[in-house]
Amino acid sequence: MRKVAKNQSESWQSVPTPSGAAGRATADDTADATAVDTVDDTDRIRPSSTGTLVRGLPVSEVLSVSSLAGARLLAGAAGLDRMVQRLNVMEVPDILPWTKPHELLLTTGYPLRETPQSPADLVVELHAKRLAAIAIKFGRYVDELPAEMLAAADRVGLPIIRLPDDVAFDDILNQVLTDILNRQAAVLARSEEAHRALVSVVLAGGGLGELTEELSGLLGGTVLVTTPDGRILAGSRSPGEEPDARGCFDASGRFRVEEFRHGTRVLEERGARTALVPILAGSLDHGRVVLLAGGDRRLDESDIHVLERAAATAALVITKELAVSAVESKYQGDFLRDLLAGRAGDPGHTVPHCASLGWDIDRPLFVVVAQLEAGEVPDPEPRDLRPTHERFATAWSMVVRERDPKAAVVGYSQEVVVVMGTPTRSSAGEAVRQMVAQVSGDGGGGRRAFSTGVSRVVNSPELLPEAYEQARRAARVGRQMHGPGSVSDFDSLGVYRLLSLVPDSAELTSFMRETLRELATRDDEETEDLRTTLQVLLDTNLNVAETARILHFHYNTLRYRIGKLERMVGPFTTDAHLRLSLGLALQVMRMRGL
Repeated sequence: MRKVAKNQSESWQSVPTPSGAAGRATADDTADATAVDTVDDTDRIRPSSTGTLVRGLPVSEVLSVSSLAGARLLAGAAGLDRMVQRLNVMEVPDILPWTKPHELLLTTGYPLRETPQSPADLVVELHAKRLAAIAIKFGRYVDELPAEMLAAADRVGLPIIRLPDDVAFDDILNQVLTDILNRQAAVLARSEEAHRALVSVVLAGGGLGELTEELSGLLGGTVLVTTPDGRILAGSRSPGEEPDARGCFDASGRFRVEEFRHGTRVLEERGARTALVPILAGSLDHGRVVLLAGGDRRLDESDIHVLERAAATAALVITKELAVSAVESKYQGDFLRDLLAGRAGDPGHTVPHCASLGWDIDRPLFVVVAQLEAGEVPDPEPRDLRPTHERFATAWSMVVRERDPKAAVVGYSQEVVVVMGTPTRSSAGEAVRQMVAQVSGDGGGGRRAFSTGVSRVVNSPELLPEAYEQARRAARVGRQMHGPGSVSDFDSLGVYRLLSLVPDSAELTSFMRETLRELATRDDEETEDLRTTLQVLLDTNLNVAETARILHFHYNTLRYRIGKLERMVGPFTTDAHLRLSLGLALQVMRMRGL
């Protein structure tokens, strides 16, 4: 549980006041003691010693305190959303070495008369230091600011504020620091309230669905729990206006986690309405908690704090579910392997046993085998150390359950096996292609490629071992014919089913070379054209006119090529057996991995 530190570690303390700047009255000591100083030099929100992320007030809200009631903005209106986390008083010319990010710099204008830089250059350098704003009291030393200084402030978006003549610096210091601390106290109070509510949900036995429902009520928006690459595990929406989700999801329904900043970094974007926080447990990345704010509401730091508490709670829920699932999956995987090997027993035993596992195998079924290809693709999230096959099996399980809640989905070391009922509105092959598209996603995280095979539909559990072999063969042959990532139906394999049964690939290669002769041994452009011509001639049953039309050849050119082909491979125009052999040899040539 995160809390604000009462005292920062030494490395977080502000730079001490130098001996040559005795007139510099700052609020650094107060800010340090209350953990306000929390932003490093890379402009990323960083934690205090206990991990709490702290932000201040935007300049626009600072101007609303009573001591600044008569203040007037002179320039830099584009920077009113800059965050004020500390205050400083500038009364020495060489202020730059002592300026810190996100300071509100108070001055009487005395240093501007002797500053080493021109006023315009000073503004640019203060902007580079990520100063929040400059507040100047006119009258004693400065009556007006140079036009080039105001122009520079407008150009870089650094607010320059004219203070009321009767305001005291200590009043500004006290009021602004009080508002910053009150804001942080409210953030922590809301975070603690959310933490108690979420823990109550978990103690009552709730899962991710109940957590998202509770969060939706607390945050007033749509809350999702996703996998590390954006697959939705649970979600809930609070009543009210729909969130603006344009560009958040791809065509497969995956949330585009790679398009959004994590944690408080999203608040660096003006008007942010979507936030996500990683769900981490040790070195494992279990996913994301996502908030889509409803209506016109904009996110603030308290929303991020609540999401962080929710992510910690979700990590507990997911870890518990994974522990239970690991035991169940091992048992289910062993039983399905026995079922597909024909060792599970007769249907009188297997059907009720599968029903106890949530599977319905007493209906028309088909088997899908998805096999991971060799070669690892780098993961998009370096902290996600789960094995690739676990993420692969989880993705398939989510996609299949949407279509068939009673399907069997089990992941093994290099493949996922699915036994599911036949779809009602499409063919099995079409349904599988849609599922493959969902599992693959749209840039969804750099998964390894996989080939997929689909069996015939079977009407008895006793035929599942045969269907499993059909699906595996379809995946293997599809990979040979179309390369990695293929999706193949067993019924569409045609002659490749027979060719795939030949165990000796050297024999197939020898047959191809002996039949095609020079067409198999040469690999130049002319030979490739001749092979194409031969294939089209065989496809059109030696219809010379149709072949010439398809290849855009003159009739006489094609007749010349036919003569050349017969000199190379034999009289195929008159020998039907030779045509059969040539057709098979060309198909063997298309097969990969021989």
